[in-house]
Amino acid sequence: MVKNQETLSFEKPLFVLAPLAGYTDLPFRSVVKKFGADLTVSEMLSSNALAYGSEKTLHMLKKSPNEDPYSVQIAGAEVAVIKSAVEILNEQEGIDIIDLNCGCPVPKIVGHGSGSSLLLNLPLMGEIIRTIKDTSNKNLTSVKIRLGFEKKNHIDIAKMVEDSGADFLAVHGRTRAGRFKADVDYDAIREIKEAISIPVIANGDIDSYEKAQWVLEHTGADGVMIGRGAIGAPWIFHQLKSGTSNISSALKHEIIMEHFDKMIEFYGERGVGMFRKHAHTYSKGYRGASVLRNQINTIDDSMVLRSVLDDFFRTSEILFPC
Repeated sequence: MVKNQETLSFEKPLFVLAPLAGYTDLPFRSVVKKFGADLTVSEMLSSNALAYGSEKTLHMLKKSPNEDPYSVQIAGAEVAVIKSAVEILNEQEGIDIIDLNCGCPVPKIVGHGSGSSLLLNLPLMGEIIRTIKDTSNKNLTSVKIRLGFEKKNHIDIAKMVEDSGADFLAVHGRTRAGRFKADVDYDAIREIKEAISIPVIANGDIDSYEKAQWVLEHTGADGVMIGRGAIGAPWIFHQLKSGTSNISSALKHEIIMEHFDKMIEFYGERGVGMFRKHAHTYSKGYRGASVLRNQINTIDDSMVLRSVLDDFFRTSEILFPC
């Protein structure tokens, strides 16, 4: 099977947007890509939904023209279904990487044997990775893991990922039991980096330019993956790319309005209601934020909302950075 020339370089630290359900859709990904992210990843997709031709899932595969390279993350626990899903992805242009989710802690996903549940069955996880690698016509195969399920066995997991043929992996520095509340174990990420030869991307509680720089230095990782830290602050990728923590209110305004415009372009008027949660987050730290939030909750017209947002973020004073 002939694959396209590799489009991802690990010669310098990679800045990656993590997949987050309900947030990292095409509009948001296109914005962070424009302002500094090296790699964007789709929202997690069910391999079952892909294999059975779900129109909603196929719609979620769509990418922005600037998303190059682009990774699609799938979840699943049945080898045959995973193979069928990859064959569907093979027919889709513009995908460079297929990523296997072995880290999602959500009970609904774990209950089906997917996500972090695969950490309990490393032979099956390895078979799935090999199936993706052997079936895919995409450039790269990657895996996202946690440090273990109830307790850490991160080195065994990472070596299984490497031995199964994955090209790189992203490590969320918690066990499944740690969900999103336990302290992130950056030492364990460093131990993984020292134990394997494929690139390692560090993930977990990276919410500022300074934290990202510290994580890169402490773990020796080949990049950082940022999820929740980018929600309400997608300019973190601009900071990382430019090498400075400084971010002007004018650039924040530009990024916020770019995000809004992309939402309306992609979703139509439905994007108005969908953008409210983003506007609420973006307005944190601005004078008059509570008034704005109350105001936009009653607006249903995209042109009216755009005018309100444009005026607010162009003129309002930032009281404290967020």
